[in-house]
Amino acid sequence: MDFSKDDLLEAKRQIDSTLHKLREAVKTLEAKENTKNYKSQITLANRRIKAFELANCLIEKELTR
Repeated sequence: MDFSKDDLLEAKRQIDSTLHKLREAVKTLEAKENTKNYKSQITLANRRIKAFELANCLIEKELTR
């Protein structure tokens, strides 16, 4: 599929926003008293962070073409 530069930039902006929110959520969950109760949510958020970071890298690579 071909995406316009504007489409890629908007996708990157949205991913950056979501990454920021996910990182803040992880900080909040890790700051709670009993973190073992939130282990699965922390793991899920960290996996999503990695996936979005990968997507961001691919978008940046595509933008430099």
